[in-house]
Formats: sequence, C-alpha cells, structure tokens
Amino acid sequence: MSERSHSRHVSPGTKRPTFALNRTCTAVHMALLFSLGSVSMTALAESPEPVETNRSDKDTLVLSETSIEGTRDATANLPPEYAGGQVATGGRVGLLGNKDIMETPFSTVSYTEKYIQDLQAKDITDVIAATDPSVFNNGIKGTYSENYSIRGFATSVSDMTVDGLYGMAPFYRASPEMYERIEVLKGPSALLNGMPPGGSVGGIVNLIPKRAGDTPLTRLTGTYESDAQFGGHLDIGRRFGEGNQFGVRFNGVYRDGDTATEDQSSRNVLSSLALDWRGERARLSVDLFSSDDRVNGQNRGLGLAPGVGIPKPPKSDTLLNPDWAYVETEDKGVILRGEYDLNDYVMAYGAVGTSKTNYKYNGAISSQIINEAGDFNTTMGQLKFEIEKTSAEVGLRGHFDTFGINHQWSVNATQYSDKEKDWGRRSVPGANWITNIYRPVWGPKAPESWPLIVHTENDLKSYGIADTLSVFDDRVQLTLGVRRQEVVTDTFSVVTGARNRPNYDTHATSPAGAILFKLTDNLSLYANYIEGLSKGATAPATAANAGDVFAPYKSKQKEVGLKLDLGTFTHTLAVFEIKRPGSYTDPATNIYSFGGEQRNRGVEWGFFGSPMLDVRLMGGVAYVDPEVTKSAGGVNDGKTATGYPKLQGKLGVEWDTPVVNGLTLTANASSVSKQYINADNSLSIPGYTIFDAGARYTTRVASRPVTLRANISNLTDKDYWGLPLTSSLGLGAPRTYELSATIDF
Repeated sequence: MSERSHSRHVSPGTKRPTFALNRTCTAVHMALLFSLGSVSMTALAESPEPVETNRSDKDTLVLSETSIEGTRDATANLPPEYAGGQVATGGRVGLLGNKDIMETPFSTVSYTEKYIQDLQAKDITDVIAATDPSVFNNGIKGTYSENYSIRGFATSVSDMTVDGLYGMAPFYRASPEMYERIEVLKGPSALLNGMPPGGSVGGIVNLIPKRAGDTPLTRLTGTYESDAQFGGHLDIGRRFGEGNQFGVRFNGVYRDGDTATEDQSSRNVLSSLALDWRGERARLSVDLFSSDDRVNGQNRGLGLAPGVGIPKPPKSDTLLNPDWAYVETEDKGVILRGEYDLNDYVMAYGAVGTSKTNYKYNGAISSQIINEAGDFNTTMGQLKFEIEKTSAEVGLRGHFDTFGINHQWSVNATQYSDKEKDWGRRSVPGANWITNIYRPVWGPKAPESWPLIVHTENDLKSYGIADTLSVFDDRVQLTLGVRRQEVVTDTFSVVTGARNRPNYDTHATSPAGAILFKLTDNLSLYANYIEGLSKGATAPATAANAGDVFAPYKSKQKEVGLKLDLGTFTHTLAVFEIKRPGSYTDPATNIYSFGGEQRNRGVEWGFFGSPMLDVRLMGGVAYVDPEVTKSAGGVNDGKTATGYPKLQGKLGVEWDTPVVNGLTLTANASSVSKQYINADNSLSIPGYTIFDAGARYTTRVASRPVTLRANISNLTDKDYWGLPLTSSLGLGAPRTYELSATIDF
C-alpha cells in the first residue's frame, strides 16, 4: 500500500484520529453548504472545533503514521472504502480492471453498500443521481423505467452492466439490494466496455454483486414508504470449508402497497443468490436472480399541442394515467464467472451470463395538452415483449517491465446477443378521451389484445487491447488501446418467420488514449481521448437512399481533469467535450444521413469524504452546454439540446451529532436550472431546488446491532415539471416519507 493510501480509507466501525483542520478550508466548505441552498447547518456551525489550531509548537500533538484498512472482499477483490464509507477508493474501469481513483485517467465514482442502504434507495437512479452533479434525474417516480442522463446525454437503463457484462441487470428498473457497489464511469467507453446495446454515450453504470464475507451475516430490514407501502429485506451471508473457501450470499426483498401518488401502488419482489469459491490461484462465482416489478397506475408524460404554452403543474401527487393502468417487468438471469492466475504476472478470466425479460404495459402511451386550461387528450395503448439476452467475455490481464517501463496490459473479447419479440399495438380503439390535468377523470379499463408485431435479433462482438505504460515510479502513466466492434441485426417476418432483407451487418474500430501525471501522492492530473459507439441506422423507405446501412456512429470525448486527495476528503475537477452525431433526412435532397451533431461542453467539480470529524460531505457543481451544432437545413444550429439543465448543484450532508450517541442527521439539496422542451428553444420549464432531510440512529437491542432510519424527500412538497423519456412534461414526485429498521442477528 502506498504512503498516500494509509490515510485514505477507514473501516466503517473505526474511529479516525483527530486531524488539525486548516481554518481556510473549513470556511470554504461551510460557505459551500449555504451557497448550494442546503438545509440549515446551524447545528454544524455551533459544533466545537475538533482541534485547536492556535496552540504553540510544544503543545502540538504529533501522531505516528497509522494504517487502517477497510474490509476487502477476497473474491471480488474490491477496492476498500474511502473515509466516511460512502464511496470506494476505486472501482472497475472496464477492460483495465479495478483501478485506484487517483490512478484512473477518467471520471469515476463507486458507491458502497453502506451508502446504498443508508439512502434507503429503491432503484439505481436513487443512488447515482443523489449527489452527482453530472447525473440528471427528472424527479419523476412510478414510471415504467428508471430515467437519468449523464453529461447531457440520455442514458439507457438497459445499458447497465453487471461486473462488466451487458444485459445481465433487470431491464427497466433494478432494486439495488443484491449489489455491493454501484459504479459510474462518465463519458463514452467503447474501448473499456464495448458498444452498449442501447447506444449510451454519456456514461456507463456497472453493478457489482454481493459476496459472502468472512464474518457470518444475518440482517433483516423492515421498510415503510408513504402512503402505505411496506416491505422487508433479508440478507444472509456465510462461508464454509477450509479457509472459508465456499461462500453463499442470499438477498430477498418484498415491497407492496400504495405510493405517495394518489391511486398508485407498486410491488417489487426480488431474490438473488451468489455462490463463490476461492482457491489458491482460481476463483469461481455464480450469480442468480429473479425480479418482479409492477406499478399500478404508472406515471406518464404529456406533450403540448402546437401553440399551447406550459401550464402550471398540478399537485405533485396527481396521477396523470388511469388507476387501472399498469406496467410489469419480470426478469431472471444467471452469471458464471471464473478467474485463474496463470502465474504471478498473468491472470485469465471469463464470464458468461443469460437473462430473460417479460414486459407488459397497458395505459396511456401518448397524451397532449390542448389548451391553457390544462385539458389534454389521451391515447391508450398496450405493449408486451420478451427478450432473451446472452453476454460473455474472456480475457487476459497482466504486467511486466521492460527497460524501466512498467506495462499493465489487458486483452479481451466480448459478445452480446438478444432475441426480442414484441406484441401489442399503438392504440386501443374507443379507449381515448379528453380530461384535465388538475381534475383527471378516467373511463373503464381498455380490453387487452396482444398481436405479434416485431421480431428482431442483435449480435454484438468486440475485441479490445490496452496497455498502461508507467515510468518514474508510476508517476507518469500512459494508456493506449483500441477496440474492434462488429454489429449484426436481423429482423424476421412475424407471419412466415423468414429473415427480412436487408439485414444490418457492419463494424467500427475505436482507438483511445489517456495520460495521467501523479504530481504528488495526493494530486493527479489526467487527460483522455475516448470514443463511444452507437448503432447506426438503415435509411427509411421514404428516403432517396432507402436501405443504406450506416456503420456504428462514433461519439468522441476529449477530457482533462485533476484529482486532489486531502487524506479524508477528495476533490475532482474535469473539463470535457463530447461530440455525438445525429441522423436526419435532408429536406432539400431527401437523403438520409448522420449529418447532424450535438456538442456537449462542460466542467464538473465534485467532492466526497469526511472533511472534519463526524461530518461527511458529497456533492458538487456541473455546468454543461449541450449545443446542437449541425441540424437538418441548419434550422436549429446553435440551439440548446432539449431535456437537460445547463447548471446543476448538489450536496449531501451527514453529521454524527455529539448530543445523542449514535444519532446521525442527514440532508440533501439538489438544484437545477431551466430545461428547454422543444428544438427551437421557444419553450422551457423553470429550474427548481429540491430538499431532503433525515436521521439515522444506531444502537443495540438485546446485544444486537440495530439501525433506525427516517427520511423525507421533497421536503417542501414542491410541485414541478420534469422531462420524462418520451414526452415534453412529467410531474415530479411528491413529498415522500421513508422509514426503515435494520437488525443484525
């Protein structure tokens, strides 16, 4: 372990030694709390200084160097927790494997199991959007899918990876109880992960399954969420055999009941089983899961008729979909992974997984506000699909030295395929009507009918190689790599089953490079160039070049940044530019092409850790300018892309109060600027600030550890518009109360 690492991470149950704080830094941190609009920090401001800074030299307390290590899982080889326990000191960087954050030439963050549990998160978005200013969530709950953007680009939830494998997480919404870490890599990542099936370029979320630790675990959590949703979570972990070779980790979740939105209820059932074996040189694991997620009365977005302005939002608990509407997603899957140390310098690894998703939707599929009074017409529709996915990777990772240059090299091959069949229809005859957003009234349930309409199959293969060259005692690190991506898509007749022509069969090659300078053990500077890949398209039948197949289009990122580790508190700063092509049919020539472009330029400042004793902070500020630089006919050139705020500021605070032993007060503030909802920028929704507040109390009952948690989200019950996935306007979630109690047996 390097000297820098000695002070960077602290195990959850260990008290850190008291460090003298620089008064200037403390003042900056306090000013930040107020400038971002956080809840009152009076109690924090009145807390005594942890160490007097005006004592003479002879009175100064000198501490010997102390090494305190966090709990490290032997099977997954996870980087330890950082000071405060909310994030880790590193995480998986795709092809490059696990890397320390100070030696990663990209913008990354890895959230811990403890943070996920203390947040009382119900999905992945709850975690990644809480304090990261580069991640935007529209605040809409109870929809058919999670919804978030990274660095100004909408990111497909189905592009999440599980330990690097695409398609192995629940398809539309993932309850986080079965995951040990939630990792976010910001920016395109074709070299590191291959092309995402959904084409996401703003970033990738990677989920690390839980493993059994050496200490036996039996943990039961009971939950409540307003208005009447109750649930439970059972987490059991055991190891057996000589040297605890065999591990078993089970997680079971059940939640059911009414939500804070009127006439809406939801149910989530999850079970996962993680088995692993660790030998002297080999490691094996098997992960199995089953998930059933259902929402009755799901939320849905609204469009605007031409010439209609944006109305005042209704009460935040209003349901803008019939109470008989529903959406249900059933997922199940299994992953087998193995690693083998060929020698002290080379490791071979491989993984293969398969999963299946069954999805049903019945309810509004489109709605449009038709006047300033808030009347809107609604089109009812239904969709059902099933999708079977397989995903695999094999690779080698190793290191060697040549002439004073250290090489950390990686090579791998990945494969992803899916088979999807869609049933349903765009609208249900006779089930459409007009109602009002302030007083919605709905008719009877639309009858269900499921004709087969689409059958598609996708196959993605890629081959990647990368090498990190380090010199000057690893102070300078240069990473170079390239990935070859092959994409094949076939469509089949739903009548005869025969393959349609033409099919989609093309490829692309994506290079990447990054350099990192460790100026000191605590300060790193980096720069990178990396590309993202998204599936191209086939020119439509109405275009002059109908049938032309376009290769995967490349999004290109340039980024420079720094990372400053103050021992128990870390700052990150990044400046980036991402250019993503877009497709359109030229109005003059009627030729379809990828001639459009959106250019996102931004700067991000983030921080995390424990800047003072018993206080944890996480948050930051991000400014992103998502500009349309090329559009059809140049009509919208220079306009701001829709659906993303230029400015975001977020702050999460935890304070272990000295007044009551075991009591922690928590608060969160999230502020965003206005967002345009149409391409010519004539309409926008105003910015808003949302506050959350809570508390956590840890004690012992009958010698058993017990943790009680309470949280109020949207504390002021603010009514506001957000931007959903498929429409212009969506209603932000109402004030919601959350309670949980955890006991370890």
